[in-house]
Amino acid sequence: MNHLTHIDSTGAARMVDVTEKTPTVRSATASALVLCAPHVVEVLRDHAVPKGDVLAVARIAGIAAAKKTPELLPLAHVIGVHGAVVDLEITDEGIAIRATVRTADRTGVEMEALTAASVAGLAVVDMVKALDKGTEIAHVRLEAKTGGKSGDWTR
Repeated sequence: MNHLTHIDSTGAARMVDVTEKTPTVRSATASALVLCAPHVVEVLRDHAVPKGDVLAVARIAGIAAAKKTPELLPLAHVIGVHGAVVDLEITDEGIAIRATVRTADRTGVEMEALTAASVAGLAVVDMVKALDKGTEIAHVRLEAKTGGKSGDWTR
């Protein structure tokens, strides 16, 4: 690819026209890591966070975010999010997040997966910020994508 698809001939931002593309099955997986202090990890493992079930709240926040991606990113297409799974695991560092989004549409779901992982991370931070203001989100990245004209890709 030798040109930017979201820029027109005058250099202005534009939404790519995918009208003529045939819908195909596509998926994308993104990850993020919420870095927590050791005392926060201990509270998470004990299921004793004062605000409640951190993993459940973050999971639902990530799924909801995947469906709202075009509202947040102005050039993202409105597509059918046909499947969204957000997995969270408490680790020694904090919480590892993995979001996979699937569709059968004209464009991919990479941004939906990245949005799901990011917002799930934000939900974790919101749930534990009273325990540690230093909690941070790190390593938000695309892990893999399948389908579409560019084919499959894995980090």
